[in-house]
Amino acid sequence: MECSKREGAGNKEVKIYRSIQLQKRKRIIIMGAAGRDFHNFNMCFRNNPEYEVVAFTASQIPNITGREYPSSLAGSLYPAGIPIKPEQELLSLIKLHKVDEVVFSYSDVSHEYIMHKASLVNASGAQFTLPGTRQTMIKSRKPVVAICAVRTGCGKSPTSRKVCEVIREMGKKVVVIRHPMPYGNLAEQRVQRFASYDDFKKNRCTIEEVEEYGPHIENNTVVYAGADYELILAEAEREADIIVWDGGNNDTPFYVPDIHITLVDPHRPGHELIYYPGEVNFLLADIIIIGKEDTAEPENIDRIKEHARLFNSDAVIVDAILPITVEKPELIKDKRVLVVEDGPTLTHGGMSFGAGTLAAEKFGAKDIIDPRPYAVGSIAQVFKEYAHIGKLLPAMGYGQSQMEELRETIHRTPCDSVIIGTPVDLRSLIHIEKPTDRVRYGFQEISTPTLKELLHNL
Repeated sequence: MECSKREGAGNKEVKIYRSIQLQKRKRIIIMGAAGRDFHNFNMCFRNNPEYEVVAFTASQIPNITGREYPSSLAGSLYPAGIPIKPEQELLSLIKLHKVDEVVFSYSDVSHEYIMHKASLVNASGAQFTLPGTRQTMIKSRKPVVAICAVRTGCGKSPTSRKVCEVIREMGKKVVVIRHPMPYGNLAEQRVQRFASYDDFKKNRCTIEEVEEYGPHIENNTVVYAGADYELILAEAEREADIIVWDGGNNDTPFYVPDIHITLVDPHRPGHELIYYPGEVNFLLADIIIIGKEDTAEPENIDRIKEHARLFNSDAVIVDAILPITVEKPELIKDKRVLVVEDGPTLTHGGMSFGAGTLAAEKFGAKDIIDPRPYAVGSIAQVFKEYAHIGKLLPAMGYGQSQMEELRETIHRTPCDSVIIGTPVDLRSLIHIEKPTDRVRYGFQEISTPTLKELLHNL
């Protein structure tokens, strides 16, 4: 795959070339999850007459199939838009459309997983492609700090907030651009700006979106997101001195970073070398942050440092903890609690605990109540698909119906109190009738140099 663009038709020769190319376009399918896939299309295929993208396929995220990438975003070569199909239909789509190439465009998957997909595609006769950073990163006119990770749930949220705090202390205006989560009307979500909780209502945000944008809003940091990251960057550059890229899953940045920060999880040592594209972030990092060290085994921390020494010896390592606080410890002490954790961290992040679990242990809960017998609808289905979650409740909320099923599951589960371990206050999104205690976690370096020292030259 060559990600070149041929835009404009200023002379007769270019128009003739375009007509010929349209007749022999290479047929493409983009495998995605409503985020990276759209960005890769915009960067490599929009207005490119050498290729015809016949479909996107969707995985990981519920309720995003059956839609289309609209013509207003897809460009003049796609007047009817591009359909978004379930990934289960991939092989039949390859056969039906005589597809030449399949472009893999989602994240937080193991190397084994991705090579199984490559083998299926190759066996069908098509080429399997992973776009490179040179083809998919945009250069900003402003300095960019990228905050990424090797897995979902490493601690990007508190780290991003800390970086924004450091930049403000430098007297600079910081704006966050968040990895995409365009789960609604894509045309309306081309460029989104969030500066208050009212903007969440206006944009009909899901729990997953509010979880990521909300903590920044609480700290008075403007957040941009959407579907067209060239336009988003242009808007953000108008009001920012420095841009912070707040990555999702373990995806690589959409922008060329001046400083690339990668979070590694000592509860999952070795994952920095066996997950895609987390390993890419690990290899590209200028700064590697090992968080959660206060709850990790020393040998796991040492293992990660050894991997950094072997594979990215130029990176600066920052040792850090994510200190946990709660509002009312008495609602946990000796109580039967329901623990609600961040959904993506438990599901495709593969974790079996989170901030809520740690709070239950730290503040002396009598028991963690198993919500599985009381789960309804799609929440019950999540437990079937991700058996490792056990007796924790993932805060899934991809749309209003799933948010209602989450609320009903909480209501049906017999407990003394509910521990909210999600990044944003879940109580602002759904009505919880039971006593609740919210967990907050921060970021604290326990080694030098600190982030303030490392970022001072921006």
